[in-house]
Amino acid sequence: MLKVGIIGLGNISRAHLFGYQAFPDECEIVALCDIYPDKAQAKAQEFKLGSATVYDNHRDLLAKEQVDLVSICTPPNTHAQITIDALRAGVNVLVEKPMAPSLEECDAMLAAQKESGKTLAVVAQNRFRDDMAVLKAAVSSGLIGDITHMQVNSSWWRGRAYYDLWWRGTWASEGGGCTLNHAVHHVDLTLWLAGRPTSVTSVLANAAHDNSEVEDLSVSVLQLDRGLAEITASVVDHGEEQSIVVHGTKARVSQPWKVVATLPQPNGFPMPGGNPELSEQLEAIAAAHQPLAHVGHEGEIGDVLAALRDGRPPAITGQDGRAAIELITAIYESGTEHRTVNLPLTPDDPYYHAGKLPELAHHFYEKENSVVDQGGFIIVEGSPDPAQR
Repeated sequence: MLKVGIIGLGNISRAHLFGYQAFPDECEIVALCDIYPDKAQAKAQEFKLGSATVYDNHRDLLAKEQVDLVSICTPPNTHAQITIDALRAGVNVLVEKPMAPSLEECDAMLAAQKESGKTLAVVAQNRFRDDMAVLKAAVSSGLIGDITHMQVNSSWWRGRAYYDLWWRGTWASEGGGCTLNHAVHHVDLTLWLAGRPTSVTSVLANAAHDNSEVEDLSVSVLQLDRGLAEITASVVDHGEEQSIVVHGTKARVSQPWKVVATLPQPNGFPMPGGNPELSEQLEAIAAAHQPLAHVGHEGEIGDVLAALRDGRPPAITGQDGRAAIELITAIYESGTEHRTVNLPLTPDDPYYHAGKLPELAHHFYEKENSVVDQGGFIIVEGSPDPAQR
């Protein structure tokens, strides 16, 4: 039975609490930590964790509790130090997205993981979705051919008050805007499906939130081996219609699920009726998919628990988390400097270093309000918070 601690008891912690409680035979939540201990106490009561000890400092938790694993659900600018402290204390870590605001911090976390020999997993819960599993299987099958064009829409909508929360809306505390904190999931999925691009060209904007320094919209074009991928990150899109479209040399697949396979006429124009045989093969992949037993955060937490039990790496490692931050860093560098940025990024790049992005980034507006907590529920994986279901 693994003993688990949760560090940071804001809204996203609910997904972790529900996730661990889905595996009562494998783990027990024994400690909760938040700089506002009343929030931790409230979660302890809500989730019936009467035996869990509440802390207001993560170092006290690590020193006093015999925990095997911690989930880190604090603001992004705190992820690196808490992760490093936990790993050095001999504790395995599941850290929320984004892994950290800078590549330098990501590399420090990876170094601590290597030195400790413990597990470092990064949240990318959208890989644990049935629709994404089907898309991955279709792309990996090779049936669509080489990727020629991807269109990735990380479309969200947030009202002005969203950026009133104390840690949101500044480069220093949030690390960035929608590109880092919302599109990180779609960035991870893009890398999972297509691999690392060779370069990126981006434009950043703040179109609707005049109480925030950071961007609420970005559009990026990624150079793949031969093709291109477009990533739009937004918190200004009404309806939040998210999609991933993958065009290959032989066929297109997408989520929401759609298959189109085209054959050419002698003149190069598309043949009426397309390629029904190939379409049927791709549809068969979708039909053969067995629904995942656990999805979202619950699915990833189940994988981390199994990885610790079986002595294997988790499905989403620290290196995966770093890869997403590298691409996002390149997007910010490109949008700020108004130029194409080549990958990989190296330590001699100014944007690699902790604290450099807040120093170099454009302030679209200045943050006006700062509140400790907010009512309402959050949106996780396209559905309301499980507590509100």
